Amino acid sequence: MRHKVAGYKLKRDGGARTSLLRGLVTNVIEQERVITTVPKAKAVRPLVEKMITLAKVDTLHSRRQAAAVLRTPASVKKLFDTLGTRFGQRNGGYTRITRLGPRKGDGAEQAMIELVGSELVKRAAERAKRKEERLQKMREGQHEEGEAPEE
Repeated sequence: MRHKVAGYKLKRDGGARTSLLRGLVTNVIEQERVITTVPKAKAVRPLVEKMITLAKVDTLHSRRQAAAVLRTPASVKKLFDTLGTRFGQRNGGYTRITRLGPRKGDGAEQAMIELVGSELVKRAAERAKRKEERLQKMREGQHEEGEAPEE
């Protein structure tokens, strides 16, 4: 019986498992989307959720708690500066796991774990980039019309 036994072993000893999960949490926070196996995605999901919950209360203590898990200072900065404010009004459910099918080499079931709303942020950035390009083309077109023709 597995009473009061939480988490996934992932066929690793304690140190390797901790290192793997810390690396995955750091990558999910930095890149907002990671492709891995289904058991690893399910194992890392609660840790990512806890990190974002810490980021919603931006105190020195919560920053130190997050820094104890995350690998890079840049990921801690992004967690508290952007993700904490983005998920400030949301009560949990910050991640989504999407199954992608078997991996080509060994047939392991793959999944993508991503932060909810990251597709909206990327879409908005692309939309802003396209708008800037349109404005640039319009400016160039006006400059060409405003000039006197050469004879």
